[in-house]
Amino acid sequence: MKYNFKEEQLIIKPYKSEQSIYIREQKGVYQTYRRLLSWLLIIMFITIPFLQYQGQQAVLFDIGKQQFRVFSLTFWPQDFVLLAGILTLAAFALFFVTTWLGRVWCGYVCPQTIWTLAYVWVEHRIEGKRNQRKALDKAPWNLNKLKKKTLKHSLWLSMSFLTATTFISYFIPVQSLYTDLLSFDSTGLITFWVLFFTLCTYSNAGWLREKVCIDMCPYARFQSAMFDKNTLLVAYDAQRGENRGARKLKDDAQQLKQEQGLGDCVDCNLCVEVCPTGIDIRNGMQYECINCALCIDTCDETMARFNYKKGLISYTSEQALTGGKSKRFNVKLIAYASFCLVCSIAMILWINARIPLEASVLRDRNGLYSVNYQGMIKNTYTLKILNKSQQPLHFKIKIPELETITLKLPQKLLIKPGAMQTVPLTLIIDRNKLDNKMTNINFIIQAIEQPRILLKRKSIFFRD
Repeated sequence: MKYNFKEEQLIIKPYKSEQSIYIREQKGVYQTYRRLLSWLLIIMFITIPFLQYQGQQAVLFDIGKQQFRVFSLTFWPQDFVLLAGILTLAAFALFFVTTWLGRVWCGYVCPQTIWTLAYVWVEHRIEGKRNQRKALDKAPWNLNKLKKKTLKHSLWLSMSFLTATTFISYFIPVQSLYTDLLSFDSTGLITFWVLFFTLCTYSNAGWLREKVCIDMCPYARFQSAMFDKNTLLVAYDAQRGENRGARKLKDDAQQLKQEQGLGDCVDCNLCVEVCPTGIDIRNGMQYECINCALCIDTCDETMARFNYKKGLISYTSEQALTGGKSKRFNVKLIAYASFCLVCSIAMILWINARIPLEASVLRDRNGLYSVNYQGMIKNTYTLKILNKSQQPLHFKIKIPELETITLKLPQKLLIKPGAMQTVPLTLIIDRNKLDNKMTNINFIIQAIEQPRILLKRKSIFFRD
């Protein structure tokens, strides 16, 4: 028995990173949301370094002084556990959002996407629409092309420079940064980092664009491990759209389906032209898709022109595409949300219980003790106190275990904010007051202005 197989070829246009992608500008419901969110994030990014709190920059990550200041809180290298908590919370939040909403981070709030589309907006205003930009790039160099390219890249570099200086102002006081830059008096190190981040922004948003998302960002590679059948994603309804084919606006959809077997997809290819990564969403789920919904807005616009039902391309799930009902919550999603909640509560409690004071007590290494001419026992210590608050504080020191002692130290122990002070400290006591040769003692260090700021440090007092 012989079988004859008819070979059918499905033509799929693969993504080619070496080809230039000319993004068509698109308006729509989702793009309105995305633009408003992008503007909000950009304004926050630019204005936060200029906020003042109690006469100083409210948010400053001062690496030189090894202190991170966020309004009334100052964090030091000793508070490294907070960084671990933030990274843990960010990881679980990423897992939660990706499992629930797919790559919504990439499409709406990722800086790479926001800056890339901002650069495309500038390009569109200067060089024209998609086909005009393609024609301009293919055209020979002339005065008009040189003028447009120069203006575009000048604006790109200006935007990159503003982005770089804004980013650096989170680590260097904003007033001194801009004063030094405008007077050409900045240090070589600051100049290097400003130029470095200017070049990075210009390259990523202006030239590399989708290559950063596809070839460099690891998120695109491991996101599939977090997806399930209920994850929200941008998808094309093949059952409704196929077979695709061109038609006239006045053609009846039902008649085309019955006579020619055509679905609702008019094969306009606009969903490909608006895609920032250059993929065809009709080819199924692809890791290059960043869920920006540009293809949804342009497809809905086309469907409206043909008087077809919207939603041929939509936010949906694999479960919904197969005719099932998506589950809004499942065990994995609830587990990720629980981990986020636990991490958030733990960090809030830690910050609330955190004492803005660090201290250490070191004994004199030259001898355990000494006896003065009156027969009194003397022990010498070195006390180091770090004031981690943002106000100057006076500190007092008490030792409850030694009732009758002579405590020799500066009478006014004033420590400036963010400063560490080394204090030589001597304890003198009658040997008859002590029963043992070794007595465990506690140094209680307390701020006079804020009694809540209190630390206890253990040590030992020796006698003969």
